[in-house]
Amino acid sequence: MATIKDVAKLAGVALSTASYALNDNPRISEATKQRVLDAAKALNYQKNGFASDLKRTKTNTIALILSDLSGPYYSDLIRGVQDVCTSNGYDFIACSSIGGDQSTAIKFLKEKRVDGAIILAHNISDETCISYARKDFPLVVLDRKLQHDFIYHVEVDNVHGGYIAANHLIEKGHKDIAYISGPTNSFDNKQRFKGYQQALREHEIVHQSKWSFVGNFTKEGGYRATKLLVAQRNLPTAIFFANDEMAIGGVRALQEQKYNVPRDISIIGFDDIELSEYLPPGLTTIKQPKYEAGALSVHLIFQVLAGGDVDNYYRLSTEFIERNSVKKLASKNE
Repeated sequence: MATIKDVAKLAGVALSTASYALNDNPRISEATKQRVLDAAKALNYQKNGFASDLKRTKTNTIALILSDLSGPYYSDLIRGVQDVCTSNGYDFIACSSIGGDQSTAIKFLKEKRVDGAIILAHNISDETCISYARKDFPLVVLDRKLQHDFIYHVEVDNVHGGYIAANHLIEKGHKDIAYISGPTNSFDNKQRFKGYQQALREHEIVHQSKWSFVGNFTKEGGYRATKLLVAQRNLPTAIFFANDEMAIGGVRALQEQKYNVPRDISIIGFDDIELSEYLPPGLTTIKQPKYEAGALSVHLIFQVLAGGDVDNYYRLSTEFIERNSVKKLASKNE
């Protein structure tokens, strides 16, 4: 990627003159300005948000890039990022990745408007993350694994979480277990499904594709997927929703069809968002360390920027939260 130094060299002017010209400073003659602009065009130079500086300066700002700013899952994650940033005299910006690689969030990476970024947005490509990461601009990803010296990974143990969820249902006597998934391209969803399958295999239970539906990690998606499940008129005894939001939508769909949770069907979620505790009858779920993931991610960025030696991979544990949405099935001998 061409720099302002390259432009100055091609135009045959001083670095400061190139900077003045690119920022339309009136002290530069029109002829010189045009020569600089021609050089910039020839090199495909793109002026960043801080082109008025002769070199990129610190912004004391960290970006948190999320798929959707509206989800209840994000509140604890944001608080973790915010608390560590504030205690270190930094600001932070939360950006939506709606639009993927064409989103406004990408401009913050492309133009280096922040000192580092935390990414939890499956619609931003691996290639984009790799292309912008560097020593003075570290990235932390929460939803994928990438091979790069300056990309750091904070991963929740979704495989074990998915295993715990399915195993709990099996221990309660359930063998007919549906899986309502997040987006099919979601790394977290794939990991949770892997854990779910592992538990089924260990108990010699065959996964039934007729009981798998996509809910896209939203309440609306969980509601629609559960309605489709009910429409088959062959309900399983339990449903594992790959996140709590879908479980909330699923409970509504079941209630509309006069099914009681857990008397008629048991459900378990994933995330332990705040609403889970208050959802009648109280949602059994897998708790993610959301606050810790956000706080650790910022600490890693600060350590890298300070020249510290930082590992590229960190895994955080999940926690099983038992409430009242899973019923124990009576065995044949009871």
